Amino acid sequence: METALLYILGVLIIVAGLAVSIGLHELGHLWPAKLFGVRVSQYMIGFGPTLFSRRKGETQYGIKAIPLGGYISMAGMYPPAAPGAKGRTATTGIFETMVQEARTASVATMVDVDDSRAFYKLPVYKRVIIMLGGPTMNLLIGIVLYTVLLCGFGIPQATTTLGSVNECVLPATSERQTCEPGDTQSPGLEAGLKPGDRIVSIDGEQITEWDQATAIIRESPGDDLSVVVDRAGDTITLTVTPLLTERYVLDEFGAIAKDASGASITQEVGFVGIGAASETVQQPVTAVLPMVGQNLARLGELFIALPQRVVTLVGSLFTSEERDPNGLIGVVGIGRIAGEITSLDSVPVADRVAALVQVLASLNIALFAFNLIPLPPLDGGHVAGALIEGIRRFFAKLFRRPDPGPIDTAKIIPVTMVVASLLIVLTVILVVADIVKPISIL
Repeated sequence: METALLYILGVLIIVAGLAVSIGLHELGHLWPAKLFGVRVSQYMIGFGPTLFSRRKGETQYGIKAIPLGGYISMAGMYPPAAPGAKGRTATTGIFETMVQEARTASVATMVDVDDSRAFYKLPVYKRVIIMLGGPTMNLLIGIVLYTVLLCGFGIPQATTTLGSVNECVLPATSERQTCEPGDTQSPGLEAGLKPGDRIVSIDGEQITEWDQATAIIRESPGDDLSVVVDRAGDTITLTVTPLLTERYVLDEFGAIAKDASGASITQEVGFVGIGAASETVQQPVTAVLPMVGQNLARLGELFIALPQRVVTLVGSLFTSEERDPNGLIGVVGIGRIAGEITSLDSVPVADRVAALVQVLASLNIALFAFNLIPLPPLDGGHVAGALIEGIRRFFAKLFRRPDPGPIDTAKIIPVTMVVASLLIVLTVILVVADIVKPISIL
């Protein structure tokens, strides 16, 4: 019963954290919009039926039933059709209908509103500031949470002390991961290494970091290595002969590297069969931004390979193929992982809290990067439109041509609808995958 309650608590923490992140994201749009005089009629967290709302001044603030997004409604998001443009009715086609409806809806927001308070009337730099306000807020939240995680809780780091010694040697691609009679004994066990031993040196080279030891071992298959360990205060010298075996290649983030076809990459290296014990170490504040940078780099790789990853994910739903634990995951999957984290009785409370902080930090960095994609209806799409307009006006002024006026962003409504539809489809796929074939940390 207690485990189930802890699981639910973890899910609720993530839902609440996501709602707060969305709320602050929209505040990032709201504050500069009001500062620059734009009329904001609504500030809403979530979608669907309104659960609560209250009007303060000219703005209605509220919470809706589905906490998977939010929005503010600004007057004049789309400019009117260019003066002199050919009039078209909404019956000329579906795309023209979308454009006309967008213009009509935008005009409706300008009722009893001074024309100067329209969003499209603002200078380009002010529109960019408003649209970047939301993603910037997510970035700041992510930085604050990573600061709490790294400087407050600390992160696990490998030590030079052995945490485990394998009984046997199995290839990385082996379908089984347990030893059976007849399996080759691991070189570490055969040499007499034991958990708790601290590696002092290997072949005369002082070992101060775990990566030093693994680098020597991987490059020395078949060589007799003199390993000095500290065992409960006693110095012991052992001879270890790494065995040539197949291991996975890891990328810079510690994940299994994939080739162009998506298959895991392996290589033959020296193997002893030992694992490092870890300890939680607090990091300096200078480690925060590099951690955020690594997160963004990983997200960039994910976005670039998004179509392939979606195809792989869909394929795993209809086959016995395991789902990639480093692949795409949706809100439902994140909630499940949070529930598993909080229900781990064997893990100290501080470590569980740190893990939840890391999940929320990563989620905010992902929201920051995702919203910068230069496609409507994402914030990056509005920024791109404003910048293009600014470039047009700059060259018009440079060559002494008439001001071309604002870009008719209503014309890209069909693109917005296509992108929004694709995002909905992706969301549905992730929800199904997270339910049918969930990623688990257990």
